[in-house]
Amino acid sequence: MSWAALLALALGAYLLKAVGFHVLSQVRLGGPALSLVQLLPASLLAALIALQLADGGDARLVATRVAGVAVGSVAVWRRAPLIMALLAAGTTAALLRLVV
Repeated sequence: MSWAALLALALGAYLLKAVGFHVLSQVRLGGPALSLVQLLPASLLAALIALQLADGGDARLVATRVAGVAVGSVAVWRRAPLIMALLAAGTTAALLRLVV
């Protein structure tokens, strides 16, 4: 790929984001549309986590990831500090990888 094509694509992506930001900043949402838009970041984050969780690797690797996320989720649900939830999830996944 040439540098000109790369720069053109980068400029196009930037312009598309700028135009979208400008157009959407003029729109006033209310009612159900506003509540739906407010839920989008959480649902996108959940989708990214699910994709990374099940992406690639054999079944044992995926199982260790799922167990780590499950332990971290329980820790967050029980209102543990974020660093403790991260450490619990990472430790769980690491120990299961050693065993499995």
